[in-house]
Amino acid sequence: MFVGHYAAALAAKAIEPRAPLWTLAAGCQLVDIGWSAFIIAGIERASADPTLPGSSLILEHMPWTHSLPMTFVWSAGAALLALVLLRLPVWASVMIGVSVASHWLLDFLVHRPDLELWFGGDKVGLGWWNYPVPEQALEIGLLALGGGAWIASRKQIARTAWPALGFMAFLVALQIVAMLQPQPAGPLPPQAGVTILAVYLVVVAVAALADARGKRA
Repeated sequence: MFVGHYAAALAAKAIEPRAPLWTLAAGCQLVDIGWSAFIIAGIERASADPTLPGSSLILEHMPWTHSLPMTFVWSAGAALLALVLLRLPVWASVMIGVSVASHWLLDFLVHRPDLELWFGGDKVGLGWWNYPVPEQALEIGLLALGGGAWIASRKQIARTAWPALGFMAFLVALQIVAMLQPQPAGPLPPQAGVTILAVYLVVVAVAALADARGKRA
């Protein structure tokens, strides 16, 4: 799951417009942002096998980012930071926390069994990655639904749809690039973590631009 995660951010933005889109975009991918940093630091491990259908990633060790218990920690921490540091309204902060929690649920749909239910415990995942066409349809479909909700909410406050459409087109382009440039075989080196982290941060920056008020419809 890559761009499908951003559907949660767009839906949350439609529900709570006071939450800045960049915070929701960072929130829905916060555990992967942490995962990228932990790959760089060697705290978590992953490798790639290009012969696998769909995603080539083999996520060997990631208890601090993708285990179910840590999902609650990341979610609560994000909501608290939004409330205290960014001084966002309570409901906006809650929606940021919810967007963080959505990551594990969406990963559960597509990951092969690599998501720990507790530290060192059973690993789960429905494995839609093994069926690339339905999995890609799921991601784009979720993105379309979330984006449609955001566009509708912008129309209600007399804002144009173009920033939302542009952001969605950008995400789809990223998905295509990711599909065409799989990771080379072998363990993920720190440099891969740097690249992945940079992509997430660029998306956050583009989300901030897309959230600009723009012209009235």
